[in-house]
Amino acid sequence: MEKILTKNIDKPNSQDIEVYLADGGYKALEKVLTLKPEEVIDEVKKSRLVGRGGAAFPVGLKWSFTSKEDGEPKFIVCNADEGEPGTFKDRVILRNDPHLLLEAIIIGGYAIGTSHGYIYVRGEYYPEIEVLEKAIKQAKEKGYLGNNILRSGFSFNIQLYKGAGSYVCGEETALLESMEGNRGSPDCRPPFPAQSGFLGKPTAVNNVETLANIPAIIINGGNWYSKIGSPGSPGPKLFCLSGQVNKPGVYELPTGIPLRELIENYGGGVRGEFKAVLPGGVSSSLLTDLDVKLDYKSIAKAGSMLGSGAVIVINSDTSMIDVAKNTIDFFAHESCGKCSVCREGTRRAREIITRFANGGGRAEELDLLLELGEVMYDTACCGLGQVAMSATTSAIKLFRDEFEQKVRE
Repeated sequence: MEKILTKNIDKPNSQDIEVYLADGGYKALEKVLTLKPEEVIDEVKKSRLVGRGGAAFPVGLKWSFTSKEDGEPKFIVCNADEGEPGTFKDRVILRNDPHLLLEAIIIGGYAIGTSHGYIYVRGEYYPEIEVLEKAIKQAKEKGYLGNNILRSGFSFNIQLYKGAGSYVCGEETALLESMEGNRGSPDCRPPFPAQSGFLGKPTAVNNVETLANIPAIIINGGNWYSKIGSPGSPGPKLFCLSGQVNKPGVYELPTGIPLRELIENYGGGVRGEFKAVLPGGVSSSLLTDLDVKLDYKSIAKAGSMLGSGAVIVINSDTSMIDVAKNTIDFFAHESCGKCSVCREGTRRAREIITRFANGGGRAEELDLLLELGEVMYDTACCGLGQVAMSATTSAIKLFRDEFEQKVRE
């Protein structure tokens, strides 16, 4: 497949606007400025692009909802927080092709009818923040940002917000709370950000990889894009392959490729004997079927989720109790504490798993953990609490014998 999202990343000085312009950069923006905003949204709808941050919501529909709201001003926000363990794809774009992202945000702003764009970037991404600041300055100097862009009458500016290291701020409502200077914790929905987001105004929130698809859709057309990869969720996808594989890295591939192909053909195979995989980072459930296709519906049907595409491979030398403990330690630490279900549930799960890790678990606690996972999934306020037990409960279901060997006599 021809590279779309990563075509520029290996070029010398790929961060520079001149390199971007030499390969047709900002041509999509020039085209958009000759169209009506609703025509831009219709093209994105034709592409059937869905969000790449995990929720897989149709982008054209989100933009349409935001554009039709009455509140002013509207906002478009890029989620560049990227806190999911095993995920490092957005960083590749931020560091190596920042103008691709800037062009996409400007197009999104034009489509929904706003002059205000923001990038909420992970605070630990120091080099990427410097790259973005330089890129924004270059875009302004060339007339792609600021007042009266390319003499079109459309004005647009982008401002950076730096996160403070909270994983839960990757959830869009928590992100917006953080941007407003409040404690970064999720809000119950509805209303959704498209109705009442940043400063209570209509806001479209999209992540880096999602937005990076937009210029190619505008240049080549939504119908062209819709024919790439899986029909249900088409387009290229950045897969972050890590764990016990020979060639970890970020791979741009069409959606719907088999998991086996990603691991064996691109990742160089498993180091040791394959045991299981987390297809969507530590938020997802373990899978043992290598023939499942990597698209949102296929992974969901198999009992897990694709999420942000963080594929973590686990070999037979790894204890599933250790996997469960590492993941629940993370979620217990990152829980914002707003809802008691997640706050107390993750702590209780960590206590139980720690006992199993130390060889002192009780047999009845395995079923208690499974029940706790169901309760948290059904009642937690946000996605963090809903999926915090996914790796743990799937480990118990698939590898229960390992846990039973650690039951206290």
